[in-house]
Amino acid sequence: MITFPNAKINIGLNVVEKRPDGYHNLETIFYPVKLSDALEVIEAETTSFSSSGIKIDAEPENNLVYKAYSLLTEDFNMPPIKMHLHKVIPFGAGLGGGSADAAFALKMLNDYFGLSLSIDQLKQYAARIGADCPFFINNKPTFAHGIGDQFKSVNIDLSRYEIVIIKPPFSVSTPQAYKNIVPAKPHFNLLEIAQLPIEDWKTVVKNDFEKSVFPQFPEVENLKNKLYEAGAVYASMSGSGSAVFGIFRHSPTDLDSFIPGGIFIYR
Repeated sequence: MITFPNAKINIGLNVVEKRPDGYHNLETIFYPVKLSDALEVIEAETTSFSSSGIKIDAEPENNLVYKAYSLLTEDFNMPPIKMHLHKVIPFGAGLGGGSADAAFALKMLNDYFGLSLSIDQLKQYAARIGADCPFFINNKPTFAHGIGDQFKSVNIDLSRYEIVIIKPPFSVSTPQAYKNIVPAKPHFNLLEIAQLPIEDWKTVVKNDFEKSVFPQFPEVENLKNKLYEAGAVYASMSGSGSAVFGIFRHSPTDLDSFIPGGIFIYR
């Protein structure tokens, strides 16, 4: 059985306040995009995990796909399986690739072995893997708040647009992204974004992490500016970076002339 875990982008990201437990409350919109990995599962004599595509440095048992399987085996008597992940979504990009892999693994194993888990039950398992992991169970445009683990559906449809994702050849760690961040109440309510023309997003829909990441990694800001130069109606960093995305009304034919070689581009 095979499935294709897709990435997400963040449309707006507000760091609202620091919590007593040390985490931060956020507000953002998760939007699923077509960029995807491929995950295959077959029954086997012994459980194993392998990968291809982008190199995965973590030990197999530390991969989130393996963790998803291990979680289910705590409650269900499942046979050994062989899992193979072809990795396309880049790491350290703010695209949620690892969380997507885990969530899709939960859904696939539920279907493959007839576990009869409900959507809410799958979300509970996903929440034990990562805060944004439950988003990929429904995999629809969602307003996320809290630490990114509380969800409300939003009516956004970008199917008429082309979304271009660019990732420079480096990642941004979470501590780096939070450096110099000052939490504040947002000036714009992201829940109202569906009523706002996309041409107006540029002036009011912000990613607070850009204020911290751009001074540390000016290459990321440069890529965002190049997307606007290429004709994007809206461009932003996704999550805490380092990927940026641009939303285009028409396919940018001259994009390659704006972007230097050796950089991951999805379009």
